[in-house]
Amino acid sequence: MGKWVQQIVGLQRADGSWGYFHGLSRSMKREEITTEQALRRLRALGLTKDDDPIRRVLDYIERCLLRETIIPDRREKAIDWDVFTSLMFAAWLRLFGRESAAALSVARQWAEVVEHTFAGGEYNHDDYIQTYNAQFSSRLRGSRPVAFGTFYHLALLPGTLAPSTEKVVLDYVLNCAGGIYYVYDEPLRILPKVFASRKCSHYLAAVELLAQYGSAPEQLGFVVEWLLHNRGVDGLWDMGADAKDGVYFPLSDSWRKADARKQDCTNRSC
Repeated sequence: MGKWVQQIVGLQRADGSWGYFHGLSRSMKREEITTEQALRRLRALGLTKDDDPIRRVLDYIERCLLRETIIPDRREKAIDWDVFTSLMFAAWLRLFGRESAAALSVARQWAEVVEHTFAGGEYNHDDYIQTYNAQFSSRLRGSRPVAFGTFYHLALLPGTLAPSTEKVVLDYVLNCAGGIYYVYDEPLRILPKVFASRKCSHYLAAVELLAQYGSAPEQLGFVVEWLLHNRGVDGLWDMGADAKDGVYFPLSDSWRKADARKQDCTNRSC
């Protein structure tokens, strides 16, 4: 077990969580880490559902999805909180490949919403709201519906959409002005200008989400070409020291030597 994994696992609580759950958009500090931040970092470090720390936290998340356990986070009034948290829990379970009937049920609900939303070949907001309300029996009363196109939707939906719908959805995401919320905030169709950058690492995080979809090889071909173009003469990739953000990098115990950094970047880029 590497030092980064030990550092995070050492903060895991008896219930399998790291305390507060939601916090993908917050910076990660060693003394204060949310469950989502721990999940994202441990996944980047290569842990899977078969590793004990992940098994424990997935057990916790499934209890939360079934409403047997309530997360300690403040209930947000501005958003459709019950729908959002169910989406969030189900997305993490499916991202790690946990077989969960409850998570699959949530995925199928959202798939139904998405199929209707994109039935005309493009995103239709009126159809989205209509189907959203029908699926989730939503009574918003001043709170807003969960907007489509976030990290959670894209982690949840692989394998649930018709191929034709999937292609339209990926095209929509690739051209969305705001990128993928919580991951990358610019259009994915526009490649980062500087490969050796933290921005490039975050861009790859967004692409990695889309790579789970069946139509990804066809629609992400331009990303493959870009990666090949940025491979060094030594056959390795290097995103530079600035890519070290404590989330996706480093993977090695230390980046004091450039060789370790290059190996980490290459393992992720291949």
